[in-house]
Amino acid sequence: MNFGFTEEQDLLRAELRKFLDQNASLERVREIVEADENPGTDPALWARMAELGWVGLSMPEEHGGVGLDLETLIVVLEETGRSLFPSPLISTVIAAKAIERFGSAEQQARWLPGLADGTKVGTFAILERSDTFSPDGIETLAKPDGDELILSGEKLFVTDAGAADLTVVAVRSGSEARSISLVVVESGRAGVKAADFEGMDLTKKIGRLSLEDARVGTDCVLGDDGAAWPAAQWLLDLGAALVTAEAVGAAEAALDLTTAFAKERIQFGEQIGKFQSVKHPLSEVYVDVESFRSLVYYAIWALDQDADDAQLAVSRAKAYCADAFPKAGILGVQLHGGVGYTWEYDIQLYLKRAKWVRPIFGDADHHYERIARLGDL
Repeated sequence: MNFGFTEEQDLLRAELRKFLDQNASLERVREIVEADENPGTDPALWARMAELGWVGLSMPEEHGGVGLDLETLIVVLEETGRSLFPSPLISTVIAAKAIERFGSAEQQARWLPGLADGTKVGTFAILERSDTFSPDGIETLAKPDGDELILSGEKLFVTDAGAADLTVVAVRSGSEARSISLVVVESGRAGVKAADFEGMDLTKKIGRLSLEDARVGTDCVLGDDGAAWPAAQWLLDLGAALVTAEAVGAAEAALDLTTAFAKERIQFGEQIGKFQSVKHPLSEVYVDVESFRSLVYYAIWALDQDADDAQLAVSRAKAYCADAFPKAGILGVQLHGGVGYTWEYDIQLYLKRAKWVRPIFGDADHHYERIARLGDL
């Protein structure tokens, strides 16, 4: 296999970089997140990205997408991560992949076109008060009532919860431990409420989905009722891989920002970048970023190809990233000195992104433990 990008992918990266530099500089990102009603993105930019095909890049052509692979999506995520561009892109891709991979032809025709053209935002909800990625942690109930299901429960830490037009929700549909179903729940229905938390990273939205006797049709169930835990696991792996891919761009930008500052700041009559105590830690960050970059490239390829070691590959990438990216952010702030903590300096934005990335879709401890289980250690 060849992990080098094609000429077309390199051209895509160049166009993305040009677009984001012109329309989503860090100054513009600050304007978006500092707005009184932070929408989580710039609606005009989101619509433009959808028009250019970047939102539907990995969605099927027959439903309005571009039909490219997840490896090409890496290019988009690295560049949006580099700019800290606030958008529901990852959430929408996860919802779309759930419907594409596990839904019927009718369900795909019903929901995918709106996700592909950016007029609809999707997300995936699985975590609850137990905060565990296991069937036992899912308490949200789906009770059958004729040709409908009555949903009751609360989902926490849902990415882009407030903006989502539809949510793929993992629910308990039977008494067996693994009787889990995936149900598409559209916003605006009676008993469906979503709200975002106030988080450290203002460029990333995360919140709560409450279901109080919400009714949905049985035609909203993706795949076989009560047999969706493997599907839920695949979506969790997809989320972890996509977040890690975006973190590659963000961590690289944090390194570039800190390196540039080290070349400008003068202490004892010298640039601080000349001191070994500065050069060596920056070199270690570079090695870390390149390491989890390689790991996530393989992980996303493995997911796309349904490789036998896909789960192991995802956990390796996310575990490494969950430790390395926050360390890069902390080092960046430290090397900026006291000013690194202030709102006026951009490095603190990358530290906050690192703090958001660390737990989402599983922290380092979760994934290292999973690596040990998968390796029979």
